[in-house]
Amino acid sequence: MTALEHNLALAHDWSGTFKIMGDPTRLKLLSAIHYAGQFASTVTELAEATDVRVATASAALRAMEQNGTVASSRDGRSIHYGIADERVHHLLHWIGTSHEH
Repeated sequence: MTALEHNLALAHDWSGTFKIMGDPTRLKLLSAIHYAGQFASTVTELAEATDVRVATASAALRAMEQNGTVASSRDGRSIHYGIADERVHHLLHWIGTSHEH
């Protein structure tokens, strides 16, 4: 594989992640998940923390789950969210987001 082919493959691999992270609502949700910790927050808690409607947060989380950016964990009737893509976790640190703990 040439260097150019490698770069083009990277562009292909990262484009979906950057599409997710380029949306302000999704980036705010990712930042809130990152801050609270893995599988600590429900969609309602994330919506309140980011000042978006629950329906908007739910749709964004669903899209991010389909993309592989976040994962969900059911606890009874509640669903909690965590960052599923370690690359996204590193990018969130790189842009300066922190953890609560």
